Amino acid sequence: MNNKRASKTPSAPVHERRATQQRVNQRRVTKSRATEPRAAKSKVAKPRAARSRQSSMPLLLALVFLAMLIGAACWHMLPIAIVGLYLLLSLCTFIAYAFDKSAARKGRWRTKESTLHLMSILGGWPGALFAQQLLRHKSVKAAFRQLFWLTVVTNLALLGYGIQTGFMDRLI
Repeated sequence: MNNKRASKTPSAPVHERRATQQRVNQRRVTKSRATEPRAAKSKVAKPRAARSRQSSMPLLLALVFLAMLIGAACWHMLPIAIVGLYLLLSLCTFIAYAFDKSAARKGRWRTKESTLHLMSILGGWPGALFAQQLLRHKSVKAAFRQLFWLTVVTNLALLGYGIQTGFMDRLI
């Protein structure tokens, strides 16, 4: 009796029957995972607590920065117009992200990434952080995020340089 399925017969050794049963079970699990809806997979893969901790840090950073700007203006370290400029640019950047998200959903013309980065480097990065976290837009693409954080650091360095040299006082 030269049957290829000899391992499934009761006369086969126990370890061969177990190995065969494990392979069959593995196939069943793989098939059932393939038929699961995609949304169910993402909820299982990322617990709610991890998502909330992850999203609160950038929002906290933006709020602390804006609070420090307001404090610096109150202590006359920075012109109040700079605070207004940051708030205005942040609002404009948030709106640009919202329009881009809407365009992405509807398949319309999109805002260039370079435009979003330019708005961030000019001072709209707190609004961009809010948009990335609240609208969940441009928050996954690694290359975009790396360049975004470079714009944040560049903007902060320019702001610090402007405060240190007194350029901000002469600017406005």
